[in-house]
Amino acid sequence: MSLLSARLWIEQRIAWRFMAENPLQTLLISIAIAVGTAVIIFITALMNGLQQNTVNKTLGSQAHIKLESTRLYNRMPAVSLDQHRILLETQRAQPLQRIDSWQAVMQALDAIPSLTAVSPIVSGPALVQRGRASASVIINGIDAQRYQKIVDLPSNIQLGSYRISSQDVLIGSELAKDLGLQAGDKLRIQAADGRTALVRVSGVFSMGVQELDSRQIYIDLKQAQTLLNLVGGITGLEVKIDDIFTAREWGARLERLTGLHVKNWMDNNSQLLNALRSQKMTTQMIRLFVGLAVALGIASVMAVSVVQRTREVGILRAMGSTRDQILRVFLIQGAMLGAIGAVFGMAGGYVLVHLFNGFGARLFFVSVHPEVTITALFIAICTGILAAALPARRASRYDPAEAIRYV
Repeated sequence: MSLLSARLWIEQRIAWRFMAENPLQTLLISIAIAVGTAVIIFITALMNGLQQNTVNKTLGSQAHIKLESTRLYNRMPAVSLDQHRILLETQRAQPLQRIDSWQAVMQALDAIPSLTAVSPIVSGPALVQRGRASASVIINGIDAQRYQKIVDLPSNIQLGSYRISSQDVLIGSELAKDLGLQAGDKLRIQAADGRTALVRVSGVFSMGVQELDSRQIYIDLKQAQTLLNLVGGITGLEVKIDDIFTAREWGARLERLTGLHVKNWMDNNSQLLNALRSQKMTTQMIRLFVGLAVALGIASVMAVSVVQRTREVGILRAMGSTRDQILRVFLIQGAMLGAIGAVFGMAGGYVLVHLFNGFGARLFFVSVHPEVTITALFIAICTGILAAALPARRASRYDPAEAIRYV
């Protein structure tokens, strides 16, 4: 054993002896640290679960990025302003714009690893009829295999099955109620220019969003191209990315790469993004204040411990212990208190998460990621060391003769 290792072992033994001589004090501060650690773990897991649930509910029914044909503008006559001629442009009403070379674009996007899914879509307004009942809807022509990687329709099927073909379509649950439709019933779709198709309802889905469940119909891609008079073309390409919070950056890249008009979920859901940022800030503030409370508790206990150990510190100094060694003894004691409290706190955090999942409102599932527990342990130990720093510094400066005479 090296000299340094021997010194550290002795310092750890002394720190442990100081803690063991006052078990009630050690127990109380360990409980306080454990409660703080459990709160940090539970609150972090709860906020992460809430954020993930919110994102899944919102983005589970839409693409992260959508590529469309370029926007159309009205070009006004040029006007003179301070000897400069300015061409005025105003955006005009956008009819169905088609993308004709979409296969080549899709192939290029498929080769980008960060884009986890790419799917073509043909979307446009239509009228559906069943007997005397009718409703205005949006028909979405999709590639069934590709699109389920963008929106998880199969897991949201309430009735029937996930089957889309030239004769089979999927409709929303609210629309099915309004028209009195069940899986297997027939439905007539009429586009704006009078093109019609008679189809069969293969499944009824429920996304939990009123607009989608009451107005959306998913049909075969080629069927939609025929109905909307876009044979060979599509209205957009929908993209899913691995990191949803890089949607703006990827949108700008794809716009430069393809020359198409690009939309992303972050711009379309600015209020949601602000809510997620507020949740994250709230979590950080809670962790900060809990950590501060734990630090003050450790600091107060260490201050008392230093006063109680004044005589022992004087003896150690008289026996040849250096100031650095005394300093390390109390820093190690702070780290030990933080580690012991954190271990029990991690167990308490897991218990709280289990109770929430088992007996809570069950609105969403909460899980504790390993990095959260590691972070909580690291915070507790660092807090213990930092909180013990000032009392430890005070103890290291004791004069041996005066400390030994301390009663």
